[in-house]
Amino acid sequence: MTDAQETAADSSLRTTGGAPPEDDGSSVTEAPTPLLEPREGIPPVIADEDALAEVIAAFAAGSGPVAVDAERASGYRYGQRAYLVQLRRAGAGSALIDPVACPDLSGLGEALSGVEWVLHAATQDLPCLREIGMVPTRLFDTELAGRLAGFPRVGLGAMVESVLGFVLEKGHSAVDWSTRPLPEPWLRYATLDVELLVDLRDALEKELDRQGKLEWAWQEFDAIASAPPAEPRKDPWRRTSGMHKVRRRRQLGVVRELWQARDRIAQKRDVSPGKVLSDAAIVEAALAVPGNVHALAALNGFGHRMGRRQLEQWQAAVDRAKALTEAQLPTPGQPVAGPPPPRAWADKDPAAAARLSAARAAVSALAEQLNMPQENLITPDTVRRVCWEPPKEVSAETVAEALAGHGARPWQVEQVTPVLLAALSA
Repeated sequence: MTDAQETAADSSLRTTGGAPPEDDGSSVTEAPTPLLEPREGIPPVIADEDALAEVIAAFAAGSGPVAVDAERASGYRYGQRAYLVQLRRAGAGSALIDPVACPDLSGLGEALSGVEWVLHAATQDLPCLREIGMVPTRLFDTELAGRLAGFPRVGLGAMVESVLGFVLEKGHSAVDWSTRPLPEPWLRYATLDVELLVDLRDALEKELDRQGKLEWAWQEFDAIASAPPAEPRKDPWRRTSGMHKVRRRRQLGVVRELWQARDRIAQKRDVSPGKVLSDAAIVEAALAVPGNVHALAALNGFGHRMGRRQLEQWQAAVDRAKALTEAQLPTPGQPVAGPPPPRAWADKDPAAAARLSAARAAVSALAEQLNMPQENLITPDTVRRVCWEPPKEVSAETVAEALAGHGARPWQVEQVTPVLLAALSA
C-alpha cells in the first residue's frame, strides 16, 4: 500500500472524504482531503552526528526513490543556504535534518548515491543541497513532470490536490526557516511536504507514459542532474529592481557602489540585502546623486528611521561613485553574447525578424498541440539564436545540429526541427 493509500485509509489524518487516484490514472472527482498530520507523526529534528548516523543507516537500508526537500530563509538571511532538509523513503520513514547543526551531509549524499531522488522544482533546491554535500545522480522533478504533462498549475500543493486528492497546508512556505527552535506547526508543514512526494512521482510517471512523454521527461531530469553548478553572475548589481530608470554612467556608478556596500553589510550581518537597504532607495539615490547626508536623508528610503551613522555610510558610497574617473564608470548595459534584443531585429536584419516571427508562431502552435509550455518545448533563447544565425545551408540535419549545439535535448530536437526548418526556409 502506498503512502497516499495508507493516508487515505487513516481517518485521523483528514476531515473530509477523498482518495488517491485509481490505478488506471483516472482523475480525482471527490472533495479533496485536508492532510493534517504526518502518518508517523513529526519526526525529531536531527541535530547531532550520532542521530545523523542513524538516519544515514536507515535511509541507506530503505527501498525505492527518496523524497527530498529543503527550506531556505529567502528574504530573511543572506544567500540561499538550507536551514532544514526533509527526506522520506520506504522502509525509513521521514526525517528532518538541521543543516546548521549538521553542516556536512555528504555521508547521507553518498548513502543515497544511485538512488532516484524525487524533488519538486529541483533547480531551486539543488544549489543549497550541493553546498551541504548532497548531490543526486538520478532525479525525478515533479514540477517539471507536471509542466510536460500539461497541468495548468504545477505548485506542489496544486499538484498534490489535482493528482492525489489531498490538500497540503501551505501557510509556512515563506517563514524564516533560520529560526531556532523551529515551531512545531512549521515542522509539521515541512514533514507533510515529503509525505506524498513519491506517490505524486508515481502518478505523474503513469500520466507521462500515457501521453508518450516519459522518455522526454527522463531526458530533462538527466540534464538537470548532470548540469554543472551555475557560474556566478557577472555584475549582479545590474539586476537592481528599477534599473531601467538609470541612464547616465555616473548614476550607474552610484548604483554599483551602493549595491556593493549593501552586499558587504548584508553578508557580514547575515541578513537579506533588502533588509539593509531597498532597491528602490538605491535607485532614488542614483537618480539624485545627493551632495551630502542632508540631501540623502530627504530621499525615499533614507528617512527619519535611519541613523546618522547609516546615512554617512551610504553617502560615502555615493561620494566614491562621484570620485570615479570617466574610465572607471560602468557603461550602460552589458556586452550581450548572442543576438540583440528581438525588438531591434526589424531594423538590424528584417529577414531575421521574419524568421523569428515565423518560428515563434510555429513553436507556439506545436507547444499547444503537445499540451505543454513553450519554454519547456524549447527555450526562447535557443529559437532566437538559431533564427539570428541560421545554418548556411538549411536542412533537417543542419537545423538539428544547431539545436543540439545550443543544448536542446534529443526529444526537443526531434519535435522542433520540422517546424523550425519550415520557418527558416520560408
